[in-house]
Amino acid sequence: MMTIMRKTHVNARAAAKEASHERIVQAAARAIRRSGYDGTGVADIMKEAGLTHGAFYAHFESREAMLAEAADRAGAESNAFGAQVIAAVPPEQAFQALIQAYLSKEHLAGVETGCPVSALGSEMPRQAPEVRRAATRRIKEMIDLVARQSPDWGQPGAHEHALVTVATMVGTLMLARAVDDTALSDSLCSAALKRLAPSEA
Repeated sequence: MMTIMRKTHVNARAAAKEASHERIVQAAARAIRRSGYDGTGVADIMKEAGLTHGAFYAHFESREAMLAEAADRAGAESNAFGAQVIAAVPPEQAFQALIQAYLSKEHLAGVETGCPVSALGSEMPRQAPEVRRAATRRIKEMIDLVARQSPDWGQPGAHEHALVTVATMVGTLMLARAVDDTALSDSLCSAALKRLAPSEA
């Protein structure tokens, strides 16, 4: 009986620690997109997760380890959203729908929950190797997601087309967010959309 109680207690503690870890990673994934890597402090993340600053090292070896998990989570969330967009339309409309969603006003305004590459791309070269590694893996997934929806998927040059498409999408969103001119921001997105996925209508 004591063994069962001890196992139950251990399992409950492990589940609580896992839930706490999840809250920290979720908070950090939002924070890096909102404030950048350098603007994301451990104390603020722990507070947002409802935990004490002192509990941090029970979950991560370093701030960089937390940022790596945050980068991975943010990229996974972004790619999952892209997959949802694709699943919601007929296959022949998937490529255009994906680009329209990426260059939409909602995504432009949703820095905290949107694509981490467009929010953090310029900061990435200065990050620790584990952070860059996590982000790179998710960027490759993003390229693959776009490539598989491309009308020329399976043809020579399809991967290169996907690289150019993703680079244009990300660069456009970065510029559209950077300027303080709404008309220019809208024009950047509409011009990129027209080039990347012209409407047949």
